[in-house]
Amino acid sequence: MQNTQQQTGTLVVVGTGPGAYDLITPRARKAIENAAVVVGYRTYLDLVAEFITPDQEVISSQMMQEIDRCRKALALADEGKYVALVCGGDPGIYAMAGLVFELVRESGSRSRIDIVPGIAALNSCAAILGAPLMHDFAAISLSDLMTPWEVIEKRLQAAAMADFVLVIYNPKSKKRVTQIVKARDIMLEYRDPKTPVGIVSGATRAHEKVRLTTIAEMLEQKIGMQTTVIIGNSTTFVHKDKMITPRGYNKKYGFK
Repeated sequence: MQNTQQQTGTLVVVGTGPGAYDLITPRARKAIENAAVVVGYRTYLDLVAEFITPDQEVISSQMMQEIDRCRKALALADEGKYVALVCGGDPGIYAMAGLVFELVRESGSRSRIDIVPGIAALNSCAAILGAPLMHDFAAISLSDLMTPWEVIEKRLQAAAMADFVLVIYNPKSKKRVTQIVKARDIMLEYRDPKTPVGIVSGATRAHEKVRLTTIAEMLEQKIGMQTTVIIGNSTTFVHKDKMITPRGYNKKYGFK
């Protein structure tokens, strides 16, 4: 256990949004530019390369090294440095913010921890698709690396039963191919096969691809780790290539 008698440095966990430069918030950009050390997954660092100067120390690593990145960033902050830990999307949604706080509790670190939010995948993908999240929705990751599939399946069942619009993160990878099939099958137990589904890959990046389909036909589309899938509820509709879930204004106020 390290000495915790006084606060040392600062660790800022920065969300850089979906990928486009103009969707990185001014606060996130400032945190990266002011940092003595910038730490992150190599792909995310590449997305903010223009904000990093030669006099800054940069520590990059590969995917699946999240704990090492967070430990290193926290250790550098404990040395008295101002450190930016870069995450894609929002750091508090399936990213590094929670892990950092877990490590702070474990280590007894007194470094200041700041979280800079970013535009999450569900926000950017919803905007690209139209307005599919206008009513209650649930976000569920299909990755079972840290969450047992039995738990994920229960959550899918609950969301489907309650008629939530469903945002699916981490729908499929090279090794993990059956979960999205099971998720589709669960949704079909409760929803019309023609329910709209929006599939966005590489949101806001040069390789962005957007597809509108249905629950019945969603698996005919290419889905990967950079894909977010949004499945509509019983009221969701498509109009002029946009996916919309009504909030209920027409029922309450009436309009034509």
